[in-house]
Amino acid sequence: MTLQWTAVATFLYAEIGLILIFCLPFIPPQRWQKIFSFNVWGKIATFWNKAFLTIIILLIVLFLDAVREVRKYSSVHTIEKSSTSRPDAYEHTQMKLFRSQRNLYISGFSLFFWLVLRRLVTLITQLAKELSNKGVLKPQAENTNKAAKKFLEENEKLKQFLLAKVHCRKL
Repeated sequence: MTLQWTAVATFLYAEIGLILIFCLPFIPPQRWQKIFSFNVWGKIATFWNKAFLTIIILLIVLFLDAVREVRKYSSVHTIEKSSTSRPDAYEHTQMKLFRSQRNLYISGFSLFFWLVLRRLVTLITQLAKELSNKGVLKPQAENTNKAAKKFLEENEKLKQFLLAKVHCRKL
């Protein structure tokens, strides 16, 4: 494997590891939110979108190159199979086809997992914010519910008082 495909494969393995770590059920989203809110991430965040788009473009280029290689060796496969000039040409073409297909899968999955990783981080962050909002809104809702019950009780008392007053006037 060449250096570029070794780097892409290592990147793929790192992405898989990060996705598995992010999906661990015993690490709550609030803890991830605390990790994401470190000062280091704030400094990196300015460059994050540029880096993300750069990696996406690089992976797309590598993916398209792998698609081109697969198409090239797939079409040569039928041509060289019928040729008898070199007996090992068929095996050589099959080897190159296998490598190009491997590179296609590596770059395709790496691109896919990069997008999944970005979405997963976004969802974890949103979930942590919603859970913190829930913690703030729950006491507010309970206080509002208590106040509404109090006002309803007072309203009932006023109705009874007014009915008693109207009833006394009739007598």
